[in-house]
Amino acid sequence: MDFNYISENDDKLHRDMNEEILFFRQAANGDIPAIRKNLAEKRFRNQSGMGKLSDDPVLNLKYHMVITAGILARVCINRGLEIEQALSLSDFYIKKLDNAKTENDVEKIHSCMVLDFTGRMNALLYKGRLSRPVSMCLDYIYAHIGDRITVKQLVDYTGVSSSFLSKVFLSETGSTISNYIREKKIEMAKDMLTYSDMNISDIAYRLSFSSQSHFIQTFNNLMGITPKKYRDNLKNKEREAFSSDNEIESYPSFYK
Repeated sequence: MDFNYISENDDKLHRDMNEEILFFRQAANGDIPAIRKNLAEKRFRNQSGMGKLSDDPVLNLKYHMVITAGILARVCINRGLEIEQALSLSDFYIKKLDNAKTENDVEKIHSCMVLDFTGRMNALLYKGRLSRPVSMCLDYIYAHIGDRITVKQLVDYTGVSSSFLSKVFLSETGSTISNYIREKKIEMAKDMLTYSDMNISDIAYRLSFSSQSHFIQTFNNLMGITPKKYRDNLKNKEREAFSSDNEIESYPSFYK
C-alpha cells in the first residue's frame, strides 16, 4: 500500500491546533465579541488548512460543522452547560444541515450555532455572579427574546416586588430592565441581519417590535445607523474582501 500520497508542496494540511483551541475556548468562555470577530472574518470558510473530508464542497463543509458541533457541545459541558441542553442544541443545528444546499447555507447555520452556544455560556457564567432574581430575569429574557417582554412579566416570574427588582437589576447589570431587553433584542437583530436573509419587517416581527418603524428607530438610536445601512455595509465589506482575495488568488478568510 502506498502511503506517499501527501504532496511535498502541502505546507499545511490542517489548521494550527492553537487556533482551534482558542476558538473553542472563546466560545466556552462566552466571549461574544471574540466569536463575532471570528465569524466576521469568515474563518470557517477558509480553505487553507481545512482537512478535506469530501470532494463535494458543500458536504465537506457540513462534515466540518458536525465535528465543530460535537466538540463545541463537550467543551461547553465541561464549563457547566447542562449535558442534555448542550447535546440537544448540537442535534438541533446538525438537523438543520439537511436543508442546506450551498456553502453559504452551511455557513449561516454554523454561525447561528456558534453564537447560540456562546450566548448561553455568557449568560451561564455571568449569572453566577448575580443574585437569584436577576439571574432568573436573564434566563427569561434569553429564552423569550422573540416575545414582548414586560417588567410585570419578570416580576411575576421572579416573585419579588417591581421596585426591588428594578433596583437590584440596575445595581448588578448597570442597566435598567427595559434598556437591557432593548439592547439584547438589537444584538439579536444584528445577528439576523448578518447571518440570515430575513427582510427588515420580518426581523421586526420576529423580535416583537410594535412596528417596523419602531424597530428601525430603536436600532438607529442604539447603533447610530439604520438596519438597512448596517446590512449594506456588511455586504460592501464582503465584496471588498472577495475582490481582494481574488487579486491574491486565495480563499476568503473564515474559520469556525
